[in-house]
Amino acid sequence: MGTAYIGLINYLYARQRNGQFVLRIEDTDRTRFVPTSEQMIFDSLRWLGLNWDEGPDVGGPYGPYRQSERTAIYQEHAGQLLASGHAYRCFCTAEKLEADRKQQIAAKLPPRYPGTCRSLSAEAIEAYLAAGLPFVIRMRVPQEGSTSFTDELRGGITFDHHNVDDQVLLKSDGYPTYHLANVVDDHLMRITDVIRAEEWISSTPKHVLLYQFFGWELPRFWHMPLLRNQDKSKISKRKNPVSLIYYREAGYLPQAVINFLGLMGGGMPADFNNGTEKFTLDEMIASFRHENIRTGGPVFDLTKLKWLNGEYIRALSPDAFYAALRSTLLSDAYLQPIAALIQTRVELLSQFGDLTGFLLNDNTHPPESVFLPKNRSREETLAFVAEQLAVLETADWQPASIESVLKQLSTDKQWSVKENFMLLRAILTGSTMSPPLVESMVIFGKARTLDRMRRFLETEKKRPPAKA
Repeated sequence: MGTAYIGLINYLYARQRNGQFVLRIEDTDRTRFVPTSEQMIFDSLRWLGLNWDEGPDVGGPYGPYRQSERTAIYQEHAGQLLASGHAYRCFCTAEKLEADRKQQIAAKLPPRYPGTCRSLSAEAIEAYLAAGLPFVIRMRVPQEGSTSFTDELRGGITFDHHNVDDQVLLKSDGYPTYHLANVVDDHLMRITDVIRAEEWISSTPKHVLLYQFFGWELPRFWHMPLLRNQDKSKISKRKNPVSLIYYREAGYLPQAVINFLGLMGGGMPADFNNGTEKFTLDEMIASFRHENIRTGGPVFDLTKLKWLNGEYIRALSPDAFYAALRSTLLSDAYLQPIAALIQTRVELLSQFGDLTGFLLNDNTHPPESVFLPKNRSREETLAFVAEQLAVLETADWQPASIESVLKQLSTDKQWSVKENFMLLRAILTGSTMSPPLVESMVIFGKARTLDRMRRFLETEKKRPPAKA
């Protein structure tokens, strides 16, 4: 949702000015790389109608558009910074950096790189290189003075250099960090406007310095307010479903989701259509104004999104409503694997609904008598559900991976596999009986499974314990 929200603002800005909307895949953090994520991004943004002019799958004059395919470009530019003295090699180990960090925290200082390798002699560097020691390349931030830039939503912002760290630009594996890669790409791809979340404000002075080091013209910077939960905390998967895939699979209409995102942060005139909150993507392109954006964090209100989605559903013709059902809950892609799963368990076709209701229903909350294992307290059980949720969030959504992480959790927490799986079955199906659990979870999908578990936990934590 956060990616789509920022993507929408970029899209509107480009379309209003007959410019180009660019999709670039930032995949240089190989520890977090997930091969299927790229296609999910393509599918989700296209589902919302946010089609790009340049990108990995459509090409363009400034490709390639995957950063993992541009490593030689970043290495060349890191070499230029080394040669000009604006960067240096850092040979500090992870253990040394962690020890420095702990010392700074103990001294109540902000954790930052202490400059250990900033002034290494040429002889020392050659000796370390000859010994084959791994290194990163850090930018050399001036030790005096400050850097200023203009935020198009907030005005002038200044950072003292004492508060700007010597950022890693190129990692020991040869891949760049966000900071080097995005500055180089934005310049080479002729990006005029960088519109991103406000969490990048503190990094912008580093980016401005890099533009200055290279002698390049600055783009305009726009830092959009972050989406917030009801309690004003940053939106996260711990409190809300954040995957666009969830909203598509759960039956939200793309026009409702894009309308909802357009409400975030303002931007539309207050008197648009006599104050109505419903508007199309084309109407946003025509009427959205950046001067109307509110920099206070917009609240991600699921209740409002459901209301808005209901408005759009009720406005559909019967044929369009049926088509929407056939594209989601009643699609062949969803129903066929369900049918295969229960075929050997029915004697009448009419029993299909009896066995699969939990795969079609939105609410399946079980009573305590169903989900609470024998000899386990309610508090202990809810704590274990939170552990289940945590391990499933990291699982590859295939039967073997799901079984593996759940069985390992049983071992780690000393819960039997039977207790573990029966509890999860109760949460997801509302019953102690169902088709094969793990296979059902795969069909139901990761996003909807995790959401059902989160809603179960949220409801049970608010519910007073049952009294005998």
